[in-house]
Amino acid sequence: MKKELTRQQYLDLYYYMRLNRSVEDMMVKLFRQNKIVGGLYSSLGQEAISVGTAYALEKKDWLAPMIRNIGALLVKGVRPRDIFMQHMAKYDSPTKGKDGTSHFGDLDDLHIVSPISMLGDLIPVMTGVAMAGRYLGQKTVAMTWIGDGGSSTGVFHEGLNFAATQKAPFVLILENNLWAYSTPVRKQVPLANLADRAKAYGIDSYIVDGNNVVAMYSTAKEAVERARAGEGPILIEAKSFRRMGHAQHDPAEYVPKEMRAYWEARDPIALYEKFLTSEKLLDARDKKEIEEKINALLAKEREFAENSPMPPPEFAETGVYCTGDDCHKIRAKWERPIAEVTPPRSSVEAVWTVPGFGSGEGSRGANAPMHFGDTQAAETLPAGAGKPAGKPPAKVTPQKTVKTAPTGASRKARR
Repeated sequence: MKKELTRQQYLDLYYYMRLNRSVEDMMVKLFRQNKIVGGLYSSLGQEAISVGTAYALEKKDWLAPMIRNIGALLVKGVRPRDIFMQHMAKYDSPTKGKDGTSHFGDLDDLHIVSPISMLGDLIPVMTGVAMAGRYLGQKTVAMTWIGDGGSSTGVFHEGLNFAATQKAPFVLILENNLWAYSTPVRKQVPLANLADRAKAYGIDSYIVDGNNVVAMYSTAKEAVERARAGEGPILIEAKSFRRMGHAQHDPAEYVPKEMRAYWEARDPIALYEKFLTSEKLLDARDKKEIEEKINALLAKEREFAENSPMPPPEFAETGVYCTGDDCHKIRAKWERPIAEVTPPRSSVEAVWTVPGFGSGEGSRGANAPMHFGDTQAAETLPAGAGKPAGKPPAKVTPQKTVKTAPTGASRKARR
């Protein structure tokens, strides 16, 4: 880790990683007390990925988390009470108790798109969000995350290809945590580096130590600024390890003990504390103050969440479908003249010839004779070919084609 941020930035990263872990620790207690109604998914050991990447975004940028990206929500400004209440299905939760897990967002203020359980589907969605921001002149960047298993879905590839062709200002974080539920990466992907998948779509990629929060932030910051500058989408592979099972019900006994011990020794928070101490950015007093601040905050947030009522039964039939403005109003926020994207200024001159196609030049630079239908094959196209002319071109006399009867046909058929 290199010393290249301000002291406050270093301490922010530390605070959010500690908050991320403490929030999840408290939810484990709530889960065991049967107060969480849905599933609970841990990001133990992966806090540096969510915190470091989300911290690289500006307030106006958009993100869409997955189930293990609670740290990204906290960085964006989501309160711990909202996370608690959401998992407890309380009436004061962001979804008013209609969901018992992480499916919530904030389109108005925090620019958070709700997670989608079908893995990979957030990639085309966030590509669209990125394109919309560019269309409106907002100069925003969209970010989402995907796991190693989710990167094998069809929509991952379709979405990434779409983002690449549109040069969308989009950053995808691929969390390679070595296990897709109980399937090790080596048994599902014939690649050492999942970042190599970016090559198929002509976009750049980075490979980062996912347990190094400074490296995650620095790399994500560079990728975000490149995307904002118009360089198109970028893929970041973060190598880490899922230290808990797929969810609370999964003891992850399929993970070799030696592998678990290796990664537990590389705990991202412990590594970062060692770095901060060595650089004299954090001492015992600072650490104690941060711990007390987090403990006081979570005690207050948990109390609020537990005192929140459950939703009334009659509320179940409302809000099932969005019916327009009475549900929520979404209006385009233009930051560029609308005339730039409406006719006639948005019109483009028709292109009759496409470079590299129909010009008679092959991939090796030599002439490639082309023959379409019954037109005569030509070594080169005449000057001005492909351009609109005042008079229609003269008809080309079709070449006579001699049909040969198939082998074994009778004499009568060949006459």
